[in-house]
Amino acid sequence: MQLEDWRLLLEPAGQSLLAEATARQPTPETLLKHLTDLRRRHPSGLVSAALETAMLRRRAADKFERAGSLYWTAEALEQASGERIAAHRAERFWLLGVRRLGDLGCGAGGDALVLAAGAWVLGVDRDELRLSMARENCRAYGREAQFQPLLADLHGWTPTGLDALFFDPGRRAPDGRRIHSVAHYRPPLAVIENWLPRVPNLAVKVSPGVDDAELPPGAEVEFVSERGLVKEAVLWFGDLRTRAGRRATLLPGPHSLTDEDRAPVDVGRPGPFLYEPDGAVIRAHLVEQLAARLGAKKLDPQIAYLTSHQLTATPFATAYQIDEWMPFQLKRLRARLRSLDVGRVVVKKRGSPLDPAELAHRLRLTGQTERVLFLTRVDGGPAVLIGRSLQAWE
Repeated sequence: MQLEDWRLLLEPAGQSLLAEATARQPTPETLLKHLTDLRRRHPSGLVSAALETAMLRRRAADKFERAGSLYWTAEALEQASGERIAAHRAERFWLLGVRRLGDLGCGAGGDALVLAAGAWVLGVDRDELRLSMARENCRAYGREAQFQPLLADLHGWTPTGLDALFFDPGRRAPDGRRIHSVAHYRPPLAVIENWLPRVPNLAVKVSPGVDDAELPPGAEVEFVSERGLVKEAVLWFGDLRTRAGRRATLLPGPHSLTDEDRAPVDVGRPGPFLYEPDGAVIRAHLVEQLAARLGAKKLDPQIAYLTSHQLTATPFATAYQIDEWMPFQLKRLRARLRSLDVGRVVVKKRGSPLDPAELAHRLRLTGQTERVLFLTRVDGGPAVLIGRSLQAWE
């Protein structure tokens, strides 16, 4: 979307066209048809802007309560955390009593519209189109008076008069590829070294796949999972950090697990129950803390499956009932599953080189029941556990 088309979209004629575009419910498959039709009566760029907005609003519905009134670019929406995660993060700023907050790399305002509920927010970005969208998105929540846009390049920007900062660097290259190293973020994570002496209360959104070796010292690292999917990691500095060094947070909830307590965890053979920890727990290296909480053992020192003889409710893992296990051998496994009248399998793996889809095909099952297979290691060797799903706890 071009800036001039965006400005036309905000005018009454543009809003009328946007309403028509929304009513058409365009999809990628029908987009060309709608473009051709509407361009007979409206400027080409404005039509593209209206149809793009209509499609992005539908995509945003999973992330934002008022998605039908918001504006995005495709990249800005993809990088936006979503309202539930943004609200979870914002609570730390509010509990600290932050009144003036810098949202650095604010994009289209996915965080600013939440942060502005409890603080005055200075939104800084070098993209004029996204800044303008951020202002409109804050307006959609009735918080435009709490948001001030600033067009600036963060490489040379200096914070003044702010209580805290939230930094959301770009994690996409110009060609759309994901950036994995914090040294290549846009701008790179190293820019915080200039900000921390002036504003020590800082939070930084980073990729959940961030390399531990690249994490700066002195920060609490929080990995956030929403409905079972790891969405992001946050670095907390200054008074925003807690006593924990690492934290896994699951939403909705929130449910948090930290590294403040750690007890030795034994390794043992499979019991009647197996726990598959949430991805945030694994990324935060908190599997041992979870095992201690559950009274569980690890199947292998290096593998994140836990086992126990007693079922304990937890939001931090999905539980399965294990009926039996055996050293892995294809013919033996096929014969056992056929004796159980199994026709469908869900194959999960940790510590196994086997391909789950290929294994499911090679089993050639024709029965009527379903089982979950876990390809892993027991007693140092390849093994398969045969189990069934149990209802996950919210």
